[in-house]
Amino acid sequence: MGWLYESLNSSIGKKFIMAVTGISLILFLIFHLAGNLTLFAGPEAFNGYVEKLEGIKPIIRIIEVPLALVFIFHIFNGVRLWWENRKARPEKYAVNGQSKNTNVFSRTMIYSGSIVFIFLVLHLATFWVAFNFTGEPHEKAYAYYGVVADWFQHLWYVAVYVVAVILLGFHLNHGFQSAFQTFGWNHKKYFPIIEKIGTIYAIVMSVGFASMPIYFYLNGGS
Repeated sequence: MGWLYESLNSSIGKKFIMAVTGISLILFLIFHLAGNLTLFAGPEAFNGYVEKLEGIKPIIRIIEVPLALVFIFHIFNGVRLWWENRKARPEKYAVNGQSKNTNVFSRTMIYSGSIVFIFLVLHLATFWVAFNFTGEPHEKAYAYYGVVADWFQHLWYVAVYVVAVILLGFHLNHGFQSAFQTFGWNHKKYFPIIEKIGTIYAIVMSVGFASMPIYFYLNGGS
């Protein structure tokens, strides 16, 4: 198994892990957004959606383990690649040549990713913990829906949420394209289509997630 370890720890191996974990997270976000959009249908619809997930909680717990590992591998390899590239790049090149060879999305991936990670921790501490460990949702008139509605009445949280998902969109836009390049799917004829799909996906994710806190804040949590 030594060859596998060496392969995954090579520069190409790390990029491959980033691509595979990135695509996995991209797919997860589609399902996560689809479920969260039931908030717009009212308390009954969203509470029903969450309660269905509660009904298969043992399966969800099993899924959460590989999902957490995907996040960890993606973050760990992203930081490693950034640090190794930083060490390998002469300062003169970093100042004079980087802007010519890369775009703003690739140059800021470490920063957008770091901010999104901080937001993820905050997000888990507010919603995920409340839904799974405090028992709080069952004590509220609107149950799970009420927890979300309450948090989205705090302007600071809404602002952080919206900024974070906008940065998530930037991160996804570049990550989507980079994953296909890593897999070798960068034909001159077809890659512009992949770029457009990636941009559309990133916009849909950002707008979709941002629409929820804005809607609840403007409507007084109802």
